[in-house]
Amino acid sequence: MTTRGTLYTVSAPSGAGKTSLVKALIDTTCGIQVSVSHTTRAMRPGEHNGVNYNFVSQSEFISMLEHSAFLEHAQVFDHYYGTSRQWVEDTLAKGQDVILEIDWQGAEQIRKLVPHTRGIFILPPSQSALRERLNNRGQDPEEIIERRMRDAKNEMTHYIESDYLIINDDFDVALADFKAIIHAERLTQSKQQNRHQALLSRLLA
Repeated sequence: MTTRGTLYTVSAPSGAGKTSLVKALIDTTCGIQVSVSHTTRAMRPGEHNGVNYNFVSQSEFISMLEHSAFLEHAQVFDHYYGTSRQWVEDTLAKGQDVILEIDWQGAEQIRKLVPHTRGIFILPPSQSALRERLNNRGQDPEEIIERRMRDAKNEMTHYIESDYLIINDDFDVALADFKAIIHAERLTQSKQQNRHQALLSRLLA
């Protein structure tokens, strides 16, 4: 019998290093995938359909929404984003763990629909470190960085809603912590019992 995978939500303020940590985890850990969201925004240079996002029209997205195709969805400015319910369910049923990179509001939606979801929150070591990382990106003007810092202060209060908390001060240490969470969840009694039924039967015979 295939042991069902675990669904994880990973949340963090912008600049905390969430995307880099998730990519490093996926690159070095077997049996875990990141959900690819659907979006109505236009594809940007260097992006690929089905890899970065599943790019759909607004009418397609609305139709999927009306058919309850999304575990969660959100509107960000003029664009919609959503997580495919069917893809997540099929992937978990195959025994693969799934990560949703998602904000705290999306994580809240997911917990209501999938109670056994494990929530991970990533925080920077300080506000000054967060500001420095945002500045080092070289992507945003100062007013955008200020807005991201204001948003981050609110977002970070929601760490208390997660099951696990990672402080991303040293990247290698944070990645090791991330891997430890995944490994520990795979060693829970219920998963090990399902995985090793024959062995347990022989041991207890």
